[in-house]
Amino acid sequence: MITVNPDGKIMVRRCLVTLRPFRLFVLGIGFFSLCFLMTSLGGQFSARRPGDSPFTIRTEVMGGPESRGVLRKMSDLLELMMKRMDTLARLENSSELHRAAGEGHFALDRLPPGAGLMERIQAIAQNVSDIAVKVDQLLRHSLLLHSKVSEGRRDQCEAPSDPKFPDCSGKVEWMRARWTSDPCYAFFGVDGTECSFLIYLSEVEWFCPPLPWRNQTATHMAPKPLPKVQAVFRSNLSHLLELMGSGKESLVFMKKRTKRLTAQWALAAQRLAQKLGGTQRNQKQILVHIGFLTEESGDVFSPRVLKGGPLGEMVQWADILAALYVLGHGLRITVSLKELQSNLGVPPGRGNCPLTVPLPFDLIYTDYHGLQQMKQHMGLSFKKYRCRIRVIDTFGTEPAYNHEEYATLHGYRTNWGYWNLNPKQFMTMFPHTPDNSFMGFVSEELNETEKQLIKDGKASNMAVVYGKEASIWKLQGKEKFLGILNKYMEIHGTVYYESQRPPEVPAFVKNHGLLPQPEFQQLLRKAKLFIGFGFPYEGPAPLEAIANGCVFLQSRFSPPHSSLNHEFFRGKPTSREVFSQHPYAENFIGKPHVWTVDYNNSEEFEAAIKAIMRSQVDPYLPYEYTCEGMLERIEAYIQHQDFCAASGLAPPGARAPQSPLVLAPNATHLEWARDSGLAPKAWPPVYSLRAWLAAAGRACTDTCLDHGLICEPSFFPFLNSQDAFQKLQVPCDSTESEMNHLYPAFAQPGQECFLQKEPLLFSCAGSSTKYHRLCPCRDFRKGQVALCQDCL
Repeated sequence: MITVNPDGKIMVRRCLVTLRPFRLFVLGIGFFSLCFLMTSLGGQFSARRPGDSPFTIRTEVMGGPESRGVLRKMSDLLELMMKRMDTLARLENSSELHRAAGEGHFALDRLPPGAGLMERIQAIAQNVSDIAVKVDQLLRHSLLLHSKVSEGRRDQCEAPSDPKFPDCSGKVEWMRARWTSDPCYAFFGVDGTECSFLIYLSEVEWFCPPLPWRNQTATHMAPKPLPKVQAVFRSNLSHLLELMGSGKESLVFMKKRTKRLTAQWALAAQRLAQKLGGTQRNQKQILVHIGFLTEESGDVFSPRVLKGGPLGEMVQWADILAALYVLGHGLRITVSLKELQSNLGVPPGRGNCPLTVPLPFDLIYTDYHGLQQMKQHMGLSFKKYRCRIRVIDTFGTEPAYNHEEYATLHGYRTNWGYWNLNPKQFMTMFPHTPDNSFMGFVSEELNETEKQLIKDGKASNMAVVYGKEASIWKLQGKEKFLGILNKYMEIHGTVYYESQRPPEVPAFVKNHGLLPQPEFQQLLRKAKLFIGFGFPYEGPAPLEAIANGCVFLQSRFSPPHSSLNHEFFRGKPTSREVFSQHPYAENFIGKPHVWTVDYNNSEEFEAAIKAIMRSQVDPYLPYEYTCEGMLERIEAYIQHQDFCAASGLAPPGARAPQSPLVLAPNATHLEWARDSGLAPKAWPPVYSLRAWLAAAGRACTDTCLDHGLICEPSFFPFLNSQDAFQKLQVPCDSTESEMNHLYPAFAQPGQECFLQKEPLLFSCAGSSTKYHRLCPCRDFRKGQVALCQDCL
């Protein structure tokens, strides 16, 4: 038992009081020593990832288990030092001071209880000194070990000569010179050493072979595929409205449209579910990136939404989002570059490196702006995953413009083409060319009661002009035909203005200003005629007018408008000739709903007006522009279109041992033999194939339409053989394979047959008076030109 006199108690208390600030001082020294030692060690090991803690050591560079043991010993010593400091902190209780005398192994713990303060400080200093000596020994040992490991690997960090990786040495040279050009290389661990180059080029990119001394388990461990989930139709679109976000007038417009059509989408989903029965539908994870709404692309549409600007693109995007959501797929929507980068897993930097993780989306819907943004930020991953992209392309992209090398060599290069995608990956607003996929949009569908009310409330002498921007009314010669129209009808306009009437609009036109969509619909339901001035081309408004019981009157173009003679089409990736303002309305709907006349011919124009006033038309909407029609079409695309899978077809020009193509009984075309067992897994099904030899100067698109069919580009490989020409009894004195978007074809003067060498150039579009093109055609569902009879 220890006894202490009162004066002694006072002395101990004073000592302990003095010790409190001293404890802070000791802890500070300890923490500073820890940071100093760890930072010193961290400086010895150079392979740190940007963003890692300075204390993070990459064991693959230090040498594996040995280095981890070194760090473990150092950690144990530092932890022991902190425990001793903690023991000192409990010395305020004299009984704890007595127990502490038997616990430790250092000099501090062997001091008698009554030892002076200076003796304790000396003991702490000695402990720190001992720890510093041991850490110094460990550091020397680890550096020596690291040096030996590095020496042993130096020979293994040279670019290997492997014929399977011919680009490896060249890529290493590039990395030596340019690895600092993009921070993304450092993000992946590149630090300027040969080893880091080879590790990156073999494990992040794929230009070099795997290094034998690397742990390949993690490198080659592919992520487990997610379990397949069945898609379920949705009828409540409230969550979709949340996904669409806010903050832009364009998004507000799209959300209002989606909300207004919710009931029609729900009814369409119910009808399609009944049609499909118990068909299993796999749910897809889909990213929708609307590139033209990003700030980086200028977002020119949002400011014009409230000023009469073109809304066709936003109408289509709103309907695409609704269709994908109603079909039951997982949806992510982005309208900014930052959101796109986050969802794709883009590494920090300038976009030269691949994505950090496998792409989590089965499909990506975007536009040309978004396509360019993805190419800039996905590095090599863009080439790897571009088969999953679907490009919403208003006017279409023909194969001759899509193939980069061919477009460059033959004058088809534009600002929008040359992406080397499968042409079917481009999805259009109208079925311009079967080379692309027809996406479309929807118009509001009326029930029978609403149709009857419209017929009863029509004013036979009321016309509405197609055009919300004043610039459309600057058409030369409009006074002449508008004057004729004004003799018979009351003319209404919906031209945007802020304070005063636009001077371009004649005084006899009743201008309502820019109307909200519901009010515009009501105006169409009263009007007899919806008249176009020739622009804008192929918008949704004429279909809305026809669906509300109007007759659409438009101008015939002579000569037809194209990139050769009209500024609007110049630079667009298509050679299509447009013979009227709305070719779909002219060719697929026609009279009595659509009249196409020469506005420069006053007699023809006036006769059309009189005939329209006498006619009686019902509201009409093509099935493919209803909610159900669009759901049906997109569902078929999602479940059947796969541009990532190899075709499995023979190379162009190869001849099968037994061709499944046979000459039809009337000897006019080829068909697929029904009893053939050679039918490959293809979509559309090959049994719908019918092949004709076109007349000279005719495109396959027109040739198939002449026979009431649709050109089907996916069938071209089945015709790309000498056998097809022989069965059509075409005399081929010679047969050659070349890159040409008009092949396969027959040239009459020299009795020459030409086969297609490049599958991406198979094209329904295009013609030449030199060639008779060999054209693949198929049937189609009534009101659904995109799908064949057996395509669902």
